[in-house]
Amino acid sequence: MRAFFVSVDIFGNYGRCVRINDLMINEEIRDREVRLIDQNGEQLGIMPTRRAMELAEQANLDLVKIAPQAKPPVCKLMDYGKYRFEQSKKEREIRKNQRVITIKEVRLSAVIADHDFDVRVKAGQKFLQDGDKVKASIRFRGRQIAHSQIGMEVMNAFAERLKDISVVERKPLIEGRNMSMVLAPKDNKDAKEAKEAKQQPKE
Repeated sequence: MRAFFVSVDIFGNYGRCVRINDLMINEEIRDREVRLIDQNGEQLGIMPTRRAMELAEQANLDLVKIAPQAKPPVCKLMDYGKYRFEQSKKEREIRKNQRVITIKEVRLSAVIADHDFDVRVKAGQKFLQDGDKVKASIRFRGRQIAHSQIGMEVMNAFAERLKDISVVERKPLIEGRNMSMVLAPKDNKDAKEAKEAKQQPKE
């Protein structure tokens, strides 16, 4: 049986790990001799492949070629079925815990009304609490670009309102007629504590 998944961290004490897309096991190994590593990571030295196969059978394990590019190739004794199961389990766990970070845009303006500003703050708060980054942007119209400091004040006020649950990842930057800033969520613990603090009644 020819394996199709990637090997990770199976070298034990030998060299460095490499990615192998096509592991060979047991009778598939045609080399005359191999360098053998036992199931505990101990090097057993260079020996004929037939002898390595005998040791694998005696230990009720598989002989797995983990470094075919080496001279001679490096093989290891292991329970290959168990290894495949554990690797598959780790990969599923990694996929389960992975979260794609997206950037949500909140559009402000240099002359934004208080009510509209509050609406944008609430939208930014929701995005950040969901774990997304927030890009706050302002498009200067007409002569507004000559008073870009007003836009800077709006940006700073926006960041101030969300400081309990975010950090400024990229400070306000002007590009042409646009000004933008990126906020990133604080870690979940900080955001949770800030949210709980706001919910506590004031004395």
